[in-house]
Amino acid sequence: MIALPGQLFYSTPISACLWFLARNKKNGKFRDRVGQTLFIDTRKLGHLVDRTHRELTDKEISRISQAYHAWRGEKEAGEYQDIPGFCKSAKTEEIAAHSFILTPGRYVGAEEVEDDEEPFEEKIGILTKRLEEQFKDSARLEKIIHESLEGLGVW
Repeated sequence: MIALPGQLFYSTPISACLWFLARNKKNGKFRDRVGQTLFIDTRKLGHLVDRTHRELTDKEISRISQAYHAWRGEKEAGEYQDIPGFCKSAKTEEIAAHSFILTPGRYVGAEEVEDDEEPFEEKIGILTKRLEEQFKDSARLEKIIHESLEGLGVW
């Protein structure tokens, strides 16, 4: 199952989900995938080409394809591994524990965020200082706008 990003199709802004079904997950051509379902969440991928349309890059399409082919067990695709926030091979028992809800985001989870190793106290101090500067800039700009509107006789 592949959850696609919204605005990918011109006919609708909602996201779509692709389902690939196999008659036999144990056919000898690929690895035995019985009792497993691959979930891929691509909702965060792609870029807007205009206000209403999003496109996936060739690199993103290749990433999705590579994950699928590796999961199937194709030798040239490399070894499959779960990637938090992107893909997960879930066992039927895990899906049953989620009442058979087949939303990829439920299984792939959130992507790992790298820790920048900056202490919280330092980071909050920097962010607070930046916010204070932005408040001052906002007040200055607001004053300029009021003066301009008064000069036009609108305010």
